[in-house]
Amino acid sequence: MRSFASFPMAGVVHVLTNTAHGRKTMRKWIALCIAVGCALAASVLQAQTWPQRPVRVIVPYSAGGLSDTQARVISERLSAAFGQQFLVENRVGATGAIAAEYVAKSPADGYTLFWATTPQVSIVPLIQKVNYDPLKDFAPVSIFGKNTYVLAVHISIPAKTLKEFIEYVRAHPGQLSYSSAGTGSAGHLSAALFTSRAGLTMTHIPYKGVQAATDLVGGQVQMYFGPAADLIQHSKSGKIRLLAVSGGKRAPILPDLPTIEEFYPGFRADTWNGLMAPAATPKRIIDRIAQEVARATRDPGVIERLNKIGVEAYANTPAEFAALIRSEAPQWRDAVNAAGIKQE
Repeated sequence: MRSFASFPMAGVVHVLTNTAHGRKTMRKWIALCIAVGCALAASVLQAQTWPQRPVRVIVPYSAGGLSDTQARVISERLSAAFGQQFLVENRVGATGAIAAEYVAKSPADGYTLFWATTPQVSIVPLIQKVNYDPLKDFAPVSIFGKNTYVLAVHISIPAKTLKEFIEYVRAHPGQLSYSSAGTGSAGHLSAALFTSRAGLTMTHIPYKGVQAATDLVGGQVQMYFGPAADLIQHSKSGKIRLLAVSGGKRAPILPDLPTIEEFYPGFRADTWNGLMAPAATPKRIIDRIAQEVARATRDPGVIERLNKIGVEAYANTPAEFAALIRSEAPQWRDAVNAAGIKQE
């Protein structure tokens, strides 16, 4: 058996412990190692015993909206699964940037989660300066739902299909307009990307919120990209026509509508809602939440509740969520460029 003195570090230890300065240095190293070890042990213990108090879910939109409704559905499920309350807290402002920044700067202990949506992660940082990095400041947990956007036109447009609509707009360059819920909104960027890919010239008219859909129904504008649930209700009035969906596959709620990607390969402009945590949150906590989200999206009751608001129940792993965010970046950058938006 080799003696201690024969190991490479033995000489270093001997030198350090053979002088007063060396012994002092050695004590510092030992104290540091103990501190690091204790911190690691505390982190592991925290992850194992989490949650011991209510968890806040920070939502970047007002109560009662599409995103808020989804957040409350999953919060109910997580509360039941973990035996602690998951409390929805609405922090509105700056297109969700205020909520995102708040969570990014919160303790990474699993007690503050961000109800993230596509705009805060992939769009807002491209069009305005924000005090957070969507890739570095958050740990993706899981998506909970995919929001289907629908291309709708006013009934006065003599087009029954997307192909006919494209031909009609080309025959009337610059004479038609489309509405959105605001400059830089997902609906605006979806429409801008579509008109760019199709080579169409249309005028964008930004609104604030639901008035964008109301004026489509009234005929003040001719096209609008909006959430499926809202437009399905409006289509029942017979004043608008639904032509296509913006996702990568046909929507379960509207199986007969084609995707725009069927005409323009690579076109995708659907959005998602999901949970993210501050970047340094223990992986064990993140994985536990992700597992419960996945379980919830397989529940028939949850699926039905989401379908009623035009949302597809969907979950992925933290790694898949992170990969999705990276893969979507180019498409939203193209959409911002197509809309001619410059960062503020």
